[in-house]
Amino acid sequence: MDDKLDLAFAMDCTKSMRSYIKSAKENIENIMQRISSSGTSNIQFGLVEYRDHPPQANTFVTRKHDFTPDLSTMKSWLTACSVDSGGDIPEAVADAMYDVLHLSWRSDATKVCVLISDAPPHGLQLPDKFPQCPAGHDPVCIASKMAKKGIVLYSVGCGLSGYVMDFFMAIAFLTGGQYVPLSNASNLREVIIGGANEEVSLEKWMAEVDEEVQKDLEAGKEIDEEELSRRMHEKMKLKGARAKQLTRNNKQVGEITRRAKMMSKLRTLPEMRDFPAEGAYVPDPNIDSYRGGTAGFDIDEGEITREQAERMVVKSKARMT
Repeated sequence: MDDKLDLAFAMDCTKSMRSYIKSAKENIENIMQRISSSGTSNIQFGLVEYRDHPPQANTFVTRKHDFTPDLSTMKSWLTACSVDSGGDIPEAVADAMYDVLHLSWRSDATKVCVLISDAPPHGLQLPDKFPQCPAGHDPVCIASKMAKKGIVLYSVGCGLSGYVMDFFMAIAFLTGGQYVPLSNASNLREVIIGGANEEVSLEKWMAEVDEEVQKDLEAGKEIDEEELSRRMHEKMKLKGARAKQLTRNNKQVGEITRRAKMMSKLRTLPEMRDFPAEGAYVPDPNIDSYRGGTAGFDIDEGEITREQAERMVVKSKARMT
């Protein structure tokens, strides 16, 4: 039986994102064909376009297109997608995530959302015309609900750095997903294909992780993610478990800064905005490796890595607690 995949896109449709939208339009058919060729032919696509709240944008805040298995329908949505001004720097990220959460996800499908953005949500930092999302949505709370529902978030950061990068990295990690730095729109196709294939391949091993998490819960233990990740990695190695992995310049994509990892334990945007406390953060020596720049993306296959095992534990814990 073919694997099921629900693949949603949340796309910033402001002017600075023109090249990324163009890339999605041009490559959606190839994306579906290549994912299908890996054995995942039962695919549904969803799309949420977002800009900003008035008066920063006077066209729309979000446009939601629920899942369809029909490629021509998805292509028509992307064809109709255009760019416009977003006003101030932050955009309606939280509103888009809210719409993604409420798409018609299938309970028995691998669920992946690719969030493509070059700007923070309202309420994260100044300058900002709004102190928080005008609709009252908290993107961190929504990311936690996504994780509970089994939706894995891939945050594609287009030229992001510093605290904004850490935010998108943190919300991806708390769902068991990954942050992908992107500075060239031509690489978007490989990121989407690689990320989707990686998650489908990892989902096949989730029952093994769920079993271990359930044992700890039934024993009344507090889930120690680091220890359980180590345990699961050893177990997967003994079983010869293999999975696909999205790589960037021959290295794993899913690296996370120490600050972002600490932020992923928080559950509201105000908590993330106010983090870290003085003295709590030591800069990563290789922080530039997370930014854009020249990059080649590939999809490899090999033994499940320690980092993949950790993300699987994060997923299982979120779904079961």
